[in-house]
Amino acid sequence: MPSHFSGASNSELVDNLQNAGVFTAASVGAAMKKVDRSNFVTTSAAPYNDNPVQIGFNATISAPHMHAHALNILAPFLKPGMRALDVGSGSGYLTACMAEMVGETGTVVGVDHIQDLVDMARTNLAKHSPDLERKGRVTLHCGDGRNDTFTTPAVPKFDAIHVGAAAATVPQTLVDQLASPGLMCIPVGPAGELQMLYCVEKDADGRVTQTEVRSVKFVPLTEASVQLQPRA
Repeated sequence: MPSHFSGASNSELVDNLQNAGVFTAASVGAAMKKVDRSNFVTTSAAPYNDNPVQIGFNATISAPHMHAHALNILAPFLKPGMRALDVGSGSGYLTACMAEMVGETGTVVGVDHIQDLVDMARTNLAKHSPDLERKGRVTLHCGDGRNDTFTTPAVPKFDAIHVGAAAATVPQTLVDQLASPGLMCIPVGPAGELQMLYCVEKDADGRVTQTEVRSVKFVPLTEASVQLQPRA
């Protein structure tokens, strides 16, 4: 069922989220208004309802209030010129929002371990703005976001990392790819049960702290073969 945040249009949905205090950063509202959610859900879905939507392959696009909440947490590390990683990029919606926040001088890497979802995200991003990929502001990869590395001595670490599925524990590979300072937003906990959304912050000296934010329920961050198994 849609929540009271739902709207008749993308703009109304975002206004409702802002008026309810789900987000406070102006950059979040500007990005979410620029990225029309209807370009990232199936044609049969009600795009401006505040609920998660199945996008196939046992994956979902999260409810808008969860996207707004995550973007608000990460906003200090999604400023123009910064670098961001979106693990479990799915439909590409949050990847696009992050790209709008970091602007033309920033970059966002989206990764999903299902090639069909990567292809879907690429199609959806082109509907939103073909320039994002063409100009290198967004790059999409098929891979294991828990274990793959997207930084090298020649490629800077990420100021912000968003993980869109629940990990059993915080992956050290992701912590290692976080800049100093940097911030990661990640749900952690067992599949099918309530989990905890964590902020994992690395300070300028490389010290890492984990802070509990709120209870959530996400699909699990797992192997592609497990994700593609039929669900009961």
